[in-house]
Amino acid sequence: MNDYIQSMIEWIEEHLTGTFSLDALSKYIGYSPYYCSFKFHQATGISMRRYVLLRKLYLSTENLAKGWKVIDIAIEYGYSSQEAYSRAFKSVFGVSPGEMQINQRPVQSYAKLTLMQKGEGKNMNFKEEVKQLQNKKAELFDTDVLNIFNGQRMYDEFHSNKVMGNSGYVPFNEAMCVHPTSKRIFDDQFIQLRAEGHQSSVESYKKMVIEPLKPLFQNYYNYIVVWFGEDVFCQMNLLTVLAYLEQSNYKGKVFLNSFRDDEFKVNQTELLLGNYLDVYEEVFLHQQKPSFKLLPVMYQAIELHLSMLAEDNSVKKYIKNKDHLSEFELVKQLISVFPTLGYGDLQYIEIIKQVRKI
Repeated sequence: MNDYIQSMIEWIEEHLTGTFSLDALSKYIGYSPYYCSFKFHQATGISMRRYVLLRKLYLSTENLAKGWKVIDIAIEYGYSSQEAYSRAFKSVFGVSPGEMQINQRPVQSYAKLTLMQKGEGKNMNFKEEVKQLQNKKAELFDTDVLNIFNGQRMYDEFHSNKVMGNSGYVPFNEAMCVHPTSKRIFDDQFIQLRAEGHQSSVESYKKMVIEPLKPLFQNYYNYIVVWFGEDVFCQMNLLTVLAYLEQSNYKGKVFLNSFRDDEFKVNQTELLLGNYLDVYEEVFLHQQKPSFKLLPVMYQAIELHLSMLAEDNSVKKYIKNKDHLSEFELVKQLISVFPTLGYGDLQYIEIIKQVRKI
């Protein structure tokens, strides 16, 4: 059946401009519209119409970057009017197409789905990208700079090779997308709650998460550069770090280096602190949508994060439809099918156990 679903995806990709027709797709595939929609959702964890919407809107950001008129983009992707396209765009990215065109900001990529077996991921290679960053902002490679990386792997690669020159390096080894947290970040209550959530001792948690961050707690830096990807896992970690900087009254400059793992392209954006602590409380403590304007990439990630709090979220539905798969095979599929979540095997195993009541 995956071959049929992949055929649907290939057809959709060839017909993303203009108006999408489920009837035309079903005639091409040879099944009824209902059967095509049902099987697509079952296999991918997303409705066909939602997939088409997200692909069109993501591709349209490239047209905006090239300077296309908004009305021409609306026509290109089959919208009935400029207003209809703008409404759809803002519902996904949190900003209007006009705002995006004037002030380019990173968005969460929505790449073409593939259900085929993937090979090993590429080795991380940011050297060329970093060289370009150094040419633009050499001051971010000096001793008064701290780089905060999402996770140990990226930290190890950058630190061992001194990729960022004489600047400092620390990892943030957390998964804030799961488990409860506290209002004060990195205090005793925070550590206790996070350790319990991860089923770890306080001592182990401190060794893994808190001790590597000591330079952030003990030293002052004129610049902080945060390296975080586009997915929910990374963006929830990023939100926590930015909220902590506000909590600690950091007065220096903050730059976000966001990136896509598959292309190794780095997008550098200067961030202005001011509302991230409020957003942290709204999202993590009250499980509410933020009331402040955010970078589109974080806005998208928060929407997905909140959707995952629902009892019938897309991941749990997908797991329920895969009773025949072993835990190992199911985790591999989940990582492939839900790339915008960015969850690792530990997060998915936990959800699988909840669904299967192991």
